[in-house]
Amino acid sequence: MLCCLYIRKKSNLKVHIIEKANIKRSGCLAAGVNALNAYITEGHKPEDYVEYAKKDGDKIVREDLLLSMSQNLNEVTHELERLGLVILKDENGKYVSRGWRNIKINGENIKPILAKAATTSKNVSVLNHVNITDLKTSNVNGETFVTGAVGFNVNENIAYDFNAQVVLMATGGAAGIYRPNNPGFSRHKMWYSPFNTGAGFAMGLRAGAEMTTFEMRFIALRCKDTIAPTGTIAQGVGAHQLNSNGEVYEQKYGLTTSERLYGTVSENLAGRGPCYLGTKGISEQTQTDLYKAYLNMAPSQTLKWLEADNGPSVQNVEICGTEPYIVGGHTASGYWIDNNRRTTVKGLYATGDVAGGCPQKYVTGALAEALIAADDIANVFSSKISGENLEATVAVSDLEENSASFIKSYINYFDNPESAFSIQDLEEAMQKIMDEYAGGITQHYQFNHASLEIAKTKIKELQVLSKKLKANNTRDLLHIAELNERLDVAIALIAHLDARHETRWHSFAENKDYPEKSSEWECYVNSKLENGEIKIIKRDLVRLGDSYEH
Repeated sequence: MLCCLYIRKKSNLKVHIIEKANIKRSGCLAAGVNALNAYITEGHKPEDYVEYAKKDGDKIVREDLLLSMSQNLNEVTHELERLGLVILKDENGKYVSRGWRNIKINGENIKPILAKAATTSKNVSVLNHVNITDLKTSNVNGETFVTGAVGFNVNENIAYDFNAQVVLMATGGAAGIYRPNNPGFSRHKMWYSPFNTGAGFAMGLRAGAEMTTFEMRFIALRCKDTIAPTGTIAQGVGAHQLNSNGEVYEQKYGLTTSERLYGTVSENLAGRGPCYLGTKGISEQTQTDLYKAYLNMAPSQTLKWLEADNGPSVQNVEICGTEPYIVGGHTASGYWIDNNRRTTVKGLYATGDVAGGCPQKYVTGALAEALIAADDIANVFSSKISGENLEATVAVSDLEENSASFIKSYINYFDNPESAFSIQDLEEAMQKIMDEYAGGITQHYQFNHASLEIAKTKIKELQVLSKKLKANNTRDLLHIAELNERLDVAIALIAHLDARHETRWHSFAENKDYPEKSSEWECYVNSKLENGEIKIIKRDLVRLGDSYEH
C-alpha cells in the first residue's frame, strides 16, 4: 500500500490494489505489531544491519539488497509516523529502542493507517475480496513479459481479467504447507498469517520466474499454544532461554535465529525439556508492559496469562518451535530480484515477504523495498515511449487466449462431479506428508534424500487429485486455489531442500545425509519451473560493492 503512495508522488500512473481479503485487516499485520524490528538507531549505520543479517543467514544473503533496504529503513519509518503511527518516545523526544535495531510502537492499527492512506490517494483504486490466481504473460524475442493478471471475486460469481504495464507482487510468504502445532479448529493458530498461502511464489513459478533460497525455511521460536512472538520477551525483558533444570542453554548452541530454535529442539531431545524464557521474578510494571505489548499484536497471549491468573512474573514462559514457513521477510526465500526489485519476468516486481535474498526485513524493510520498487516503476513506466514500445510487442490474440484458459480452469472446478475427497482432506494430507517426509515438527525438522523423494511423489499425487475437486461456490474455489498454491510451493521447496548438500542452518534445513556445513555450498540455490519440473540453478554470492543485473 505504501508503494502506491510513492508511485503517486513520482508519476501519474494509475494504480490498482487487489486484495483477496480487505486491506484494512489483511495479511501478517492484520492484528498489529508492537515494534518495528528494522531501524538504524543512533550510533549505527546501514552496513551494520547488513552485517547482522549476513551473520544470521550464515553468508547466504544478497548484500546489495540488504544495503539498499537498510538505507531506506528510517525514511519509511518517518513516513509511517507522518501517516499517524504512534512511535514511543522518551523524555527527550527520541524513539524508544528495543536493542540496537528495534523501536517500540503502538501498532494495533498499523494496517488501517496504511489502508486509509492508500484509499484516499489520487489515481489509486482498491478491489477487496478479489483473489488473483495467475499472471498473464507474453513471450517476445525469447523474453517473458508480464501483461496483467486474472482472478475472481471470493463472494460473487465474477471473474476478473486485468491488463497492466507493470505488476508488483506483495502477496506475502507461505504458511500452512506443514502440519501445524495445534490440531482441529485451532490448526490455523499459527505464527504467520494462515491466509498467506504462497500465492505469489506459485504465480511466479508458473510464469517462469526464477526463485531463490526456498531451502532456508523459517521456523519461529514461539510461546507454546498461543504461538505468540517471543522477541518481545527475549529482547524487551532480556529473558534467557532455560531448560527444565533452570540452566541457560542459548550460548551453548549459538544466538542466531536458527540456532536459538535448534538449541530448544536439542534440549528437548536430550530430555531436558520443556524449555522456557526466564521471566519469573520480573517486576509488576514489566509484566504490565508485556500485557500491553501483546495486546498490540497477539492478544491471545495476554488473555492466556490473565485467564490463568499466572503471569510471566510468576511463571516462566514455555516456548516451542512452529511448523516451517517460506517467508522472505525473515529468511532469504523468494523471487530472485535485482536491486530495483525487478524479477526475471519483465515488468514484474517483488517486495516484502515474497522477495528473496534480503532477510530480516520485517515491516519497515518490506516498506523500504516498496519505496525502491516504486522509484523504478515511476522512472521506467511513466514514460509514454517505453509504454508504447511495451504495448507494441504484445500480441492481443495471445493475451485473450491466455486469460481465457485461466478463467476456463475456474469453470472446470464448478463442472467437476462430486469428489471422494474434500478440499480439507487434501490439505491435511499435504501437511501430513510434508511434516513426516520433508522435515516437519514430528521429525524435529530433519530430512534426507530418501524422505524427500517420498514427499515429492506423494505431493505430485495430490496435485493430480486437486484437479478433480468440486467447487460449489466461489469460497470453495478460493480454498482450491490456495491448496494448489501450497502444493506448487511444496514441490519447489522439496527440490531446494534436496539440492543443498549440507546443513548450514540447523533446524531450518537439517539434512541428515549432509550434517555438516560445506564451503562448496557458499552459493545461492535458485530454481525455475520448466516443462513441469523444478530446474535447480546455482549462483555465485553477491557481496557489498558487487553489481548484479539479470
